Amino acid sequence: GQVVYSIAEETERGASVGNIAKDLGLDAATLSARKFRMITGSSKQYFNINASSGALSVNEPIDREQLCELKSACLLNYELVLEKPLEIYRMEFKVLDINDNSPSFPLSEYHINVPEFLSPGARFTLPNAQDLDEGTNSVQNYTLSPDEHFHLEMQTRGDGSKYPELVLKKALDREQQATHRLVLTAKDGGNPPKSGDVPVIVTVLDTNDNAPEFEHSVYRASILENSPSGTLVVQVHATDLDEGPNGEVRYSFSNTTSAELQRMFLIHPHTGEVTVNGVLAVQRPLLEMLIEARDNGAFGMSSTAKLLVEIADVNNHGPEITITSLSSPIPEDAVPGTVIALLSVMDKDPGENGKVTCQISDNLPFQLKPSLENYYSLVTSELLDRELVSVYNITITATDLGSPPITTQKTLWVQISDVNDNPPVFSADTLDVFVEENNPLGAFLYQVSASDPDMGENGRVSYMLRNSTVAGSALASFLSVSLANGSIYATRAFDFEQLRSFYFQVEATDNGSPALSAAITVNVYISDQNDNAPAILYPTSQNGSVAVEVVPRLADEDYLVTKVVADDEDNAQNAWLSYHLVQASDSTLFRLAPHSGELRTTRSLRTTDFLKHKVVVVVRDHGDPPLSSTVTVGILLADTLPQALPDFDDNGVPPPLLNATNIYLIVSLACVSCIFAAFLLSLAIARL
Repeated sequence: GQVVYSIAEETERGASVGNIAKDLGLDAATLSARKFRMITGSSKQYFNINASSGALSVNEPIDREQLCELKSACLLNYELVLEKPLEIYRMEFKVLDINDNSPSFPLSEYHINVPEFLSPGARFTLPNAQDLDEGTNSVQNYTLSPDEHFHLEMQTRGDGSKYPELVLKKALDREQQATHRLVLTAKDGGNPPKSGDVPVIVTVLDTNDNAPEFEHSVYRASILENSPSGTLVVQVHATDLDEGPNGEVRYSFSNTTSAELQRMFLIHPHTGEVTVNGVLAVQRPLLEMLIEARDNGAFGMSSTAKLLVEIADVNNHGPEITITSLSSPIPEDAVPGTVIALLSVMDKDPGENGKVTCQISDNLPFQLKPSLENYYSLVTSELLDRELVSVYNITITATDLGSPPITTQKTLWVQISDVNDNPPVFSADTLDVFVEENNPLGAFLYQVSASDPDMGENGRVSYMLRNSTVAGSALASFLSVSLANGSIYATRAFDFEQLRSFYFQVEATDNGSPALSAAITVNVYISDQNDNAPAILYPTSQNGSVAVEVVPRLADEDYLVTKVVADDEDNAQNAWLSYHLVQASDSTLFRLAPHSGELRTTRSLRTTDFLKHKVVVVVRDHGDPPLSSTVTVGILLADTLPQALPDFDDNGVPPPLLNATNIYLIVSLACVSCIFAAFLLSLAIARL
C-alpha cells in the first residue's frame, strides 16, 4: 500500500495533513495495539500521527530550500509499520514550494567597463540572479531601468539556460557622460511576485575594443568524488583579437560562482587549467560554475563560459541491513509465502553504487522478496519439517553494484515449532497376500505396520478397514483387522473357483488433532486346491446311454474317430488333463492321444472286423491327489447313418455277421435287380 500527500513548505506546526487510517483503509482504534511506528531516513520527524484517530499533522515546519536545495522535486519518504499481522505502508510527502524567497544577486553592485568606440549592438553579460524557490516561483524575467544608451535582452546558452545581456543601443560619448548608473531588476513568477535589484555601474572607457572569446560556451567534465587535490578537471581556452596587453587573457571564476565552489577548484590564470583543490564535499552530482576570461588591456574586456562538472560517485559506502521485524518461532505447517521478517537495506552511495542486491543461501526453504523501496520480506518458499530441521541459521548477504562491490552480511536464527504434520507411513503402497482356498475361519493372513515420526499421541497409530465390497458383499464379511497391531484375519472360507483375487485398503490413523491417516492396498490372491474333478464336455450321453460315433466301414489307418473334450475348474497343474484308454472291445484297433484326447484307428478297417465296438476313456488331472472322470464311447462301423442306433450295453460282445437288418438289405437289393432286368427284357421284345 502507498499513499501520497502534498504539503506546502513552511506549513505551521499542528496543521492537518490527512488521516492515514482512512486513506489506507485501516481501523484507527487498532493503531496503538498494532504498535504502529513511522520510519524515515530524515534527521527530523516532520509529521505526527494521532494514535486514537489516525490524524496526520505537521510536527515541524519544513523549509524546502534547506531540505532539498536545488532539486526540482522535493520528496519525503516515510514507512508506516504495523504488527499483528505485520504490514508496511509507504507514505510519500511532496513538499510544495511557496514563494518565500526573493531573487538576489551575488554582489551588491556590478561594474561594467564599456569602450566608447563600440558601435550600437555591442553586448555585455549581466549577472544572473538566484532564487531558492522552484518552478514559477524562481526568476522569470529581468528588467532594466530606462536609459537612452542601453536596453536589456535575454540570451540562451547551448545548454538551454537563459541569461540577461546589456545591449548598447546608442553610441557612447565619454566626454559627455563617463558613467551610466543602471538598475537591473530580477522578478520571479510568484503570486504576488517578488523581485531583487542590483546597481549596474557602466564606466565608459577608451581603447581596448575586443573581448576574449571562449572556444565553447559550455564546457563539460567528469571526475571521481575521491579525486585527489591537483587533479585536472578541464582546460578552457579563450582568444582575444587585440594585440599586446589588450590580447593577453587571464582566467578566473566569475563573481557569480559560489564561494564554496571557488574553494573546491582552482583555475590557472594563464593556462586556463581547472584543478581540484581539496576534498569534493558536495552532495550534488552536477556542479555549475562560470569562468571569466579578461584581457590585460587598460580597460580589460571579458566574456564568460559555463563549466559543468559531473561528480562521479565511487563506491565508498557498504550496504546497511536493519531487521525491522522478526517472527520466531514459526509453526512447521506455515504455508509458503508466510512472512518471517522485514528487512531494510540501505546504501548511502548514489546511482549504481547505491543499488543493492540482497540474497540468502539457495539450500534454505526461505526466500527474499522485494517489498517497498529498500525493503525486503523474508518469506517461506516451501513447506517446513521440524522433524528434519528444528532451527535455521539464515545469513543475509547484501551486495551493492559498485566496482568493486561491497558486501554486508547479517545472520538470523529462526526456530520451528512442532505440529502434527506427519501421517502414518507404510513401507510400501501395496502388498500381496496369498491364501489357499478352503481356509479355516479366523485364519491369520498378514500383519500390516505403519510408522509415524511424530511424538506422543501424534505418533500412536490405529488400524481399520476402509469400507468397500468384494463380489457384491461387504468387506467385513471376508476380513477383519486388529485395531492395535494391524493383524488381518479371514472371517470366511475362500473358494478359488468363485473368487480368485480381490483387494482392499487398510487405513492407519494417528491420534493427533486433527488426525492424519494413510492407507495401504492389500491384494489377496487365493491359491487353488485340487477339489474339482475333470468334466467331460464331449462326447456326451443322454439319460445314461452310451455316446455313439459312426465310422466308415473301411476307414483308413489313423482315421479320427472322435475327440474327447474335458475341462477342469481348477487352476495350473490341477487343471492339466491327460487322457487314457482303460478299456476297448478290440485293443488293437484304436489308440488314444494322451494330451489331445483324439481317438484314432491304429490300422485300416477290414470287412472281418466287428461292426460294433465300445471303448472307455479316463480323463485325469495332475493334482495331488489326482482326480478323474470316465466316458464310454460306442463305435459303429457303417457307411451310412442307420435309422436306429444299436444297443452298446452288452459289454462289448461282437454281433453276428448276418443279422436281420443285413438280410432285409440283401433281399431288397435282389428284388430291385430282378425287376430292372425284366423291364429291360420287355423293352427289347417290344421293339423287335
